[in-house]
Amino acid sequence: MRGDESGVASSQEPPRSGNAQTRRGVIGAAALSIASLRSPAALAAPQDVVGTRLETRAIRAIGVETARTDYQGRAALRATALESAPELDRLVVLDTPDFGDGVIEAWISGAPSATASATARGFVGVAFRVHDEAKLEAIYVRPTNGRAEDQLRRNHAVQYISHPDHPWERLRAETPAKYETYVDLEPGRWTHVRIVVAGAKALLHVDGAVQPTLIVGDLKHGANAKGAVALWIGPGTLAHFSDVRVTLGAS
Repeated sequence: MRGDESGVASSQEPPRSGNAQTRRGVIGAAALSIASLRSPAALAAPQDVVGTRLETRAIRAIGVETARTDYQGRAALRATALESAPELDRLVVLDTPDFGDGVIEAWISGAPSATASATARGFVGVAFRVHDEAKLEAIYVRPTNGRAEDQLRRNHAVQYISHPDHPWERLRAETPAKYETYVDLEPGRWTHVRIVVAGAKALLHVDGAVQPTLIVGDLKHGANAKGAVALWIGPGTLAHFSDVRVTLGAS
């Protein structure tokens, strides 16, 4: 089952400079940027810089209702999970070039919505290498687990998934604790995430930490997969996103 309904084992669950350029746009009034960063080998062979403007008209919402808003001092995109399609990944797909290797940064906030079930956790994160909307890698958080009184729930605060074949239930059952970890979180609070992707490896850094919170050494779609970048939310979630930045190329 796609929807993560708990997080516990027993439940459902800059301007042009040199060879790099950043162009900034707006998604729901939240500043976004997409940058191209070349490897040293590529610097010897100048080529067109990849760039695009991310605007409200240039996003595609799947299973999500979006709106512009101001949230806790930031211009933001609000994303509310639509429960009419519970088995689908809920995505806000960004209009970016194909992402293989690179860095994704964002301010994210998630909390259970007013109509969410008791097992909702405010699931919110980022998907990458998205292909045909159903094939993707993603790293997300469960904000209500961050300060839970139950240590097991705390251990499930962060989650990696790879759809369609490796949902959270399978990963937890087959490799307990490998793709989940703890980080301090609060529902509704802004959290900064930085995801560094290189080949079959992804690192998650939270709130500016130098050391990664989660290390995924075997991305399930392989080292050469490419696809879109998307904002990801789970069932029963009210999420906010701000200052989303995507750097394409060597990480």
